[in-house]
Amino acid sequence: MDTQGINADLTQRDIRYRSFLINEAQGLLTRLKQLQPFEMSMPMVIAAAVPYIAQKEIYTLMTVGKAHLTERVLSFIKNVKTKNTSIERCQAAYAVLKLRFNSLLDQFDIFCDVVSQRGENETGIWIAGLDVLARDALVMTRFFVEAPPMICYLDRGHGAAIRRAHTRLPGGDDNPVAVIKIPRERMVASGIGSSLIHEVGHQGSALLDLISSLRLVLDDLAAKEAPYVQAWTLLSRWISEILSDFWAIGFLGISASTGLISVVSLPRYFVFRAVDDDPHPFPWIRVKISIAFGKLLYPDDQWQRLERLWETFYPPTGLPTAMQQLLQQLEAVLPRFAQLVKEHRPPKLKGKQLHEIFPLHERQPHQLRVRYQQWKKDLSLLARQRPSLVFATIGQARADNVITPFTENRLLTKMLRHWALMNI
Repeated sequence: MDTQGINADLTQRDIRYRSFLINEAQGLLTRLKQLQPFEMSMPMVIAAAVPYIAQKEIYTLMTVGKAHLTERVLSFIKNVKTKNTSIERCQAAYAVLKLRFNSLLDQFDIFCDVVSQRGENETGIWIAGLDVLARDALVMTRFFVEAPPMICYLDRGHGAAIRRAHTRLPGGDDNPVAVIKIPRERMVASGIGSSLIHEVGHQGSALLDLISSLRLVLDDLAAKEAPYVQAWTLLSRWISEILSDFWAIGFLGISASTGLISVVSLPRYFVFRAVDDDPHPFPWIRVKISIAFGKLLYPDDQWQRLERLWETFYPPTGLPTAMQQLLQQLEAVLPRFAQLVKEHRPPKLKGKQLHEIFPLHERQPHQLRVRYQQWKKDLSLLARQRPSLVFATIGQARADNVITPFTENRLLTKMLRHWALMNI
């Protein structure tokens, strides 16, 4: 029992109780010291390493968190020893310290899950290559928007997700890096690009404050256009996910839509199931919205063919009257909605329209087809291109059925390895 330095005026019972709390607090200090920086504990080849700036930000977050909590624990021990505070209040203060300690561990585990995969054979290098693709899909330096570091990891499950930079971590700290979860089942194919860049779109939308500025426009339309009030209201609710789909289309072209179809191809009941307060459009209309963007940004007959394919998979027949009426409303406003998103001028773009941040001029379908024919026999040409352009080109070839899934996997695996090595 640690009684050294405890206020001599206290009773023996108080001394015992305070010694208990002091020992518990010292246990927290011991466990804090065991939290080693990832750089000292995670084995990985150099090509699989987390980008330096992300490593630095994570290291700083954890170091500052440890130092702050250590200071608080030491202050707690000092106060318990020297101040005549009631045992009940001392216990309450210790409980808060323990919660903070567990929150720090939660934050540590978020990044531990990410970094530990870098030591997996082959997988670590794939993920490092995906880091490069994610960074490429958030290049907006000419619009005076600074992109945060982004790191990827694989996980089980059907869909991708992002923990955006500058959001609150479990301990209340500001997240210094964007952490993107990719479904393991999507590795390695062009569809992985659709999932990844959709999540990057969430970060991009937040950086440009797109959601709030577009919601104002959509809510205004809902108030003015009585025949379509439900359609505009739903599009406003869904705008966060829709903007991320727009982001994926803007970088990848048709492979963003085919990748989306792969994700949302579910039993028919779920494809037409509209859930109240769900920020995601129900799958049938979500694919239609993606195709509407594609028709507008990349005019080509392929979008009509893809739309017919989707409607053949899930014909909108035999539905309840309310759902049929909703589909009619939504399809009636889709062309205008797509145009509205394309031409939106968020304040942070200083007068430019949203579509101007995307490399649309070099990703038209006929250009991607020509590039694939030029590059397919010369991987050195492919390796010199922007990662998102490589995914768009191979995705177009896959949509055109001129490349097999096996060749697609082989090419993208080589490119991911190349980008990881170039990022050292």
